[in-house]
Amino acid sequence: MPVQVVVGTQWGDEGKGKVVDLLSEQADVVVRYQGGANAGHTINIGGEEYILHLIPGGILHPHTMCIIGNGVVVDPFALIQEMDFLESRGISVKNRLRVSDRAHLIVEYHQLIDRLQESPGQEQRIGTTGRGIGPAYTDKYSRQGIRLGEIRNAERFEEKLRRNIRRVNRLLTGFYQSDPVNESEIVERCLSVRERLLPLLSDTGVVLHRAIREGRHILLEGAQGTLLDVEHGTYPFVTSSHPTSGGACIGTGIPPTSIDDVMGIMKAYTTRVGEGPFPTEVSGAEGEKLREAGREYGATTGRPRRCGWLDLVVGRYATRINGLTSLAITKLDVLSYLEEIPVCTAYRYRGEIIRDFPAEVDVLAEVEPIYELLPGWKTDISQVRIRAKLPTNAQKYLDFIERQLMVPIMLISVGASREATILE
Repeated sequence: MPVQVVVGTQWGDEGKGKVVDLLSEQADVVVRYQGGANAGHTINIGGEEYILHLIPGGILHPHTMCIIGNGVVVDPFALIQEMDFLESRGISVKNRLRVSDRAHLIVEYHQLIDRLQESPGQEQRIGTTGRGIGPAYTDKYSRQGIRLGEIRNAERFEEKLRRNIRRVNRLLTGFYQSDPVNESEIVERCLSVRERLLPLLSDTGVVLHRAIREGRHILLEGAQGTLLDVEHGTYPFVTSSHPTSGGACIGTGIPPTSIDDVMGIMKAYTTRVGEGPFPTEVSGAEGEKLREAGREYGATTGRPRRCGWLDLVVGRYATRINGLTSLAITKLDVLSYLEEIPVCTAYRYRGEIIRDFPAEVDVLAEVEPIYELLPGWKTDISQVRIRAKLPTNAQKYLDFIERQLMVPIMLISVGASREATILE
């Protein structure tokens, strides 16, 4: 299948990094289509861990071309740091990475605004990573952003950057009662990385259309998950872009008619970071045990993730929104310590049973999950490589998910490494 999209079906952190790494082995081109350097895709190869923030996971396979699409907002310093890290580990980046000249630039004032918006005392805190993602998208959609391609003309780039800094300083001193940023220092720092960025820039939409015509296998990866989509997620506790499959078209320039397959990545339980309602969240010692079993700490920030049981109301919603054609179940091994495993199949809201995911976060905050208890398997499954050889109750758990969502499971992860995978 020439064009495949990989999407997270929950609130992100579903294990997309490992799945993208596995699928990239058969891909010619791997494209990141949205988000910024707040993403943290962790890939474990032979005991070595690689955490990627902007560069697509396919970079670890020497035959793949990697593209950062137009839908991404790019922190140039984070990108260069990541390139240098990979080169230091023996991973060649030169001539294998292209960045869309339509992608928008994150400037350090975006990060400052992000931190101020999340500071104590603000009326509504989202729980962002403070990387400037939201403010950069705000500038983009208010038509005040700076595209990476604009650095080709240094004079015009500097003029626009200075104009934006003056605008931001009025916001900082007036609304936030904060000190202004130093205009000359920011301009100097941005211009200092210009020569590193110029060779990377390309009209990546043209590159991808050529690859499609040639029948090349293209893999499109997003950051975060369905419930963080700014349109379809738990608004306002969402990201500022479109992690859903529709965002893959927006963020790359590939038309919907070229998409052949949409694989949803679903953790065998559920996690989320940041603020917002989470119906199946488990608190106290039980939640802590699940967090420790799954090592649920952010790849980018290190902050602990909120943990809970698998929510198939969310699963059905993600299946519908993304048009899933296949599933990858990750971290199945984490549940091996449990005697029984609760799975949410519906919600109860003010005495009424609802099976469709509600739009209002106020409703979601009030729902009571309705669980079915499935038997656990209480044995290590990390060495199993064939689905039929999993413990019977583990197979029943997977069968239950397939029946509920009516989507086939094509990949099962039973450990962090590449090898700890069952492929159907």
